Amino acid sequence: MAKIFQTADTLMMVRPANFGFNEQTAANNAFQTNDTSRPASEIQEMAIEEFDGFVEKLREAGVNVIVVEDTPEPIKADAVFPNNWVTFHQDGRLITYPMYAPVRRLERREDILEKLSAQFGYSERIHLEDYEQESRFLEGTGSMILDRPNKIVYACLSPRTDKELLQEYCSIIGYEMMAFTALDGHGQEIYHTNVMMALGEAFVVICLDTLRDTSERRMLMNKFAATGKEVIEITLDQMLHFAGNMLQVRNPSGDTFLVMSEQALKSLTPAQIVLIEKHTNILYSPIPTIETYGGGSARCMMAEVFLPES
Repeated sequence: MAKIFQTADTLMMVRPANFGFNEQTAANNAFQTNDTSRPASEIQEMAIEEFDGFVEKLREAGVNVIVVEDTPEPIKADAVFPNNWVTFHQDGRLITYPMYAPVRRLERREDILEKLSAQFGYSERIHLEDYEQESRFLEGTGSMILDRPNKIVYACLSPRTDKELLQEYCSIIGYEMMAFTALDGHGQEIYHTNVMMALGEAFVVICLDTLRDTSERRMLMNKFAATGKEVIEITLDQMLHFAGNMLQVRNPSGDTFLVMSEQALKSLTPAQIVLIEKHTNILYSPIPTIETYGGGSARCMMAEVFLPES
C-alpha cells in the first residue's frame, strides 16, 4: 500500500484579480479589518506583490506551485484563499465545498479543475456545494484540519462548519471526527479551525486557550499523544497574529517546511521556534495586506494537491 502523506509537494494558488475587503465574510471573521485609508487599486497592487513574493519563496524552496490567474469578472475579493472551496486527495478524490458567503461561491471554477485534471488524475468528484441551499456549510481545509495518515478530521464548530455535514463528510471519506468548540478572547466562535491550529507530520501548533471545555481539551490532547504529535502551544495574542495559520509542505527531495507569514513568525518566542525547527524548516513571507483585508494568512492561500500524476 502506498504511503499516505501528511504534507504535499504541490500547491495550487490563485493570483487575485480584485483582492479587497469582503463585507459578507466580515460578519463572523474577527481577523478582518477594513482600512479605508487606502484606495482599492493600491490594495490590489500590494496584494499582488505579496502573492508573487510568497510564490517565489515557495518555489525557491523547491515546492511545486501551480499558479492560477483569478478572472477579473465576476469580482471575487477572496479568490486568493482557494483552500476553502476544494480539496485534492491522494486516493484520487476531488471534493468541492459549500461556502458561507454567497459571493465566495463564485470562486469555485470548473476550468481550474479541468486544468488540474489534465496534469493529475482523479477517480471521483464529490460535490458538497448543494448544501448551501440548506444553509449548511463546510469550508474545506479552513473548516477542517486533516490528519491524513491517521484518518482524523479536527474541526471547531462555527457558522461555517456544520456538525451534521461534518459527520457526513467523515462518513464519505472514512475519517474519524474530532469536533470541538473554540472561542476567541471575546467569547466569539472562531470561524475557521485553521486559524487556531496547524498540524504537521510530528507536531501540532494550537491555541489551547480557545478550548474552554476541559473535556474537549483532554480529548484533543489524548488524540495528539496517541498519534505522536508534539504539542506546540500558542497564545490568544499569537493566534491573532496568524501563528495558528500555518501549513507544513515538502519539496520532491523530502525537505519539509512550516509555511507562515512574517507577522506569524515575529509573534513566536525563541523557544517556540526551537520546538518547530526540531521537526521542520521554517519558511515565511510578508503578506500584511492580504492578512489585514482578507482576514486569512499563509495557510489559507495554499490548496494542497495530493492527486496522483496522470
